[in-house]
Amino acid sequence: MTLAYDGSGIDGSAYIAVVDLAHRTPGWLDTAISVWSTYGLALFAVLMLTGWWHARRRGPEAAVQALAAPVLVLLAFGVNDALKQVVREDRPCQTLHRAVLETCPAPGDWSFPSNHAALAAAAAAALWFVSARLGAVATIAALAMGASRVWVGAHYPHDVAAGLVIGALVTLALGAALHHNPHALARRLAATRLRPLLTVARVPNRA
Repeated sequence: MTLAYDGSGIDGSAYIAVVDLAHRTPGWLDTAISVWSTYGLALFAVLMLTGWWHARRRGPEAAVQALAAPVLVLLAFGVNDALKQVVREDRPCQTLHRAVLETCPAPGDWSFPSNHAALAAAAAAALWFVSARLGAVATIAALAMGASRVWVGAHYPHDVAAGLVIGALVTLALGAALHHNPHALARRLAATRLRPLLTVARVPNRA
């Protein structure tokens, strides 16, 4: 039998307060939050694609930073998920036996730290290197994603907080290293078949 950590002693009462509040709110609000919790990560993919699309016009170095964003997010996810396998905290809906909006995951689908929160925070951090405007939008969306995971009953607040911190810190550390010297990578990629991803295709003038 797999031993699991019980995180309810940290902020189980806060979790209960949130999920109980969710049952007293209008159905349309719960539906909107549930949809965001389930599908909201797609927004970050759209923001990263938008960032790359515009970065090409600023030059190969900016495009490299934008292309690196999804890679940084995946690396941050890997770190977060590895920690999840080490801690092995049971989901709060399993430990506290509360009725929640989202179907309670099966045992072994660990809770700490939140992968959704880590992915959202990593995407937001990566986007700050691409565009301050996109980074700001993504940061707000990441906080909303984290809050939604508690609201639907999938995570304790500390799961979400840890996921946000891990996703942001890993991405900021790796992104900063690339941000200080993107030229070498840009030159290397320009010599490969990925070159079209670094610049905007120029249409020849027809005099």
